[in-house]
Amino acid sequence: TNTTPKKERLETENTTIKFKKHPDFNKYWYAGKAEITSYKISQVRYGEIYEGTAVNIFVTEDFLPEKQVKADYQNDKNVPILKLNSTKKFTTGIYPYSLMTSTFSPIDVHKNAIKISFSSQEWCGNTFVQLNNRDDYEIQFYSYFESNTDRNINLEKYILENEIWNQLRISPENLPTGKLQIIPSFEYLGLNHKKFQAYEAMAKLITQDSVMIYEINYPKLQRTLKITATKSFPYTIESWEEIIISRGKQLTTN
Repeated sequence: TNTTPKKERLETENTTIKFKKHPDFNKYWYAGKAEITSYKISQVRYGEIYEGTAVNIFVTEDFLPEKQVKADYQNDKNVPILKLNSTKKFTTGIYPYSLMTSTFSPIDVHKNAIKISFSSQEWCGNTFVQLNNRDDYEIQFYSYFESNTDRNINLEKYILENEIWNQLRISPENLPTGKLQIIPSFEYLGLNHKKFQAYEAMAKLITQDSVMIYEINYPKLQRTLKITATKSFPYTIESWEEIIISRGKQLTTN
């Protein structure tokens, strides 16, 4: 594993740090198909746990770096990316929630995600967040909550928790470990009305039998994320759990 200093993973025109893709990487990820995996989840919301479903869709695409959208045509300036569309559906009492996060990460794991969007729909209203990676991170945030009002945010380019999921699928040996500054997932920040910023975190990669577990702990947020994936390629995500404090109780989404 790599111990990544505070601001190491900023993109540069000519990165000197290289990584080796698995020999079967192109055969698996460029077969013209998307990988779709469904999960049963127990989701924490408002101090309770609710049953639901999650679906992760991974697919490779060509991305336009300036417009920051999927390319319709081949072009030398296109950036090869791995996209994760992560969806969740659950009901709190009579309230149906629908969540979706899209993360567009360059195949070069030493470059930060180019774009991330998160949306939440439920009977009270909508929340929408979009990050564009330009000179810094440009974030647009929209919500119906007074305490979580519409705003534009500019952040320095720290590690993004959302991009960790893609990096794990591309090159787990390059996952950042140690004491880090990480911007937590947009789902967590948006739904829990937390400030969009980097937080101090401790990250580690643990191997157990046929699986590996990537763990991030945020002391200030009293939050821990653990992602379990197969140790062998294509590093399939088997499960995950998120431990948070919700209405004074420590509860786990898994």
